[in-house]
Amino acid sequence: MKALKAAAPEEDSDESLMLLIKNGDHQAFAQLVRRHSGRFYAHAWRLSGNQAEAEDSVQDAFMKLWRNPAGFDAAKGHRFLTWFYRVVTNAAIDQQRRKRDRADGDAIDRAVSAAPLQDQDFQERRKAEALEAAIRQLPERQATALTLCFTEGLSNADAAEAMEINVKALESLLMRAKKTLKETMARQGWLDMEANHGHT
Repeated sequence: MKALKAAAPEEDSDESLMLLIKNGDHQAFAQLVRRHSGRFYAHAWRLSGNQAEAEDSVQDAFMKLWRNPAGFDAAKGHRFLTWFYRVVTNAAIDQQRRKRDRADGDAIDRAVSAAPLQDQDFQERRKAEALEAAIRQLPERQATALTLCFTEGLSNADAAEAMEINVKALESLLMRAKKTLKETMARQGWLDMEANHGHT
């Protein structure tokens, strides 16, 4: 005789977990953290480029959620992911502002130490590191818009909601960010190198 299977708790929606969290449910909070910590750590790392700062930002964001879950209001049309992207983004920006004088010159060192010996792979790794560094040098709102849309894969509408701006303003931020990145990468010689490789 087969026992009936209970419904899997992992099937609970983020929004239903938030209702439980508002009532002080520790298990619901732990489930939400397990479900999304990796996603939001990756987002925070993209904004800061620093593992410890990214971890601190995500931890701060989840602690703010636990202490003040009423900040999330499904009745106002909030969706958990877009709402919490905003919370994590703000936490990451706060981290950067507190440590603005932190040296950010270790990007190439990390690339060199991690890169394979093959020249092509090495160049690709260096180019990726240069691009990451260039994104972190963008104004905060441009970097955030770029990261939400192109790294996290949010639609323009969801990214705009996460940043509390309208879609037109978001598109303007993206256009300026891409223009600046193109100029920075060209100035550093990466776009010229691409063109040269394409003609060999």
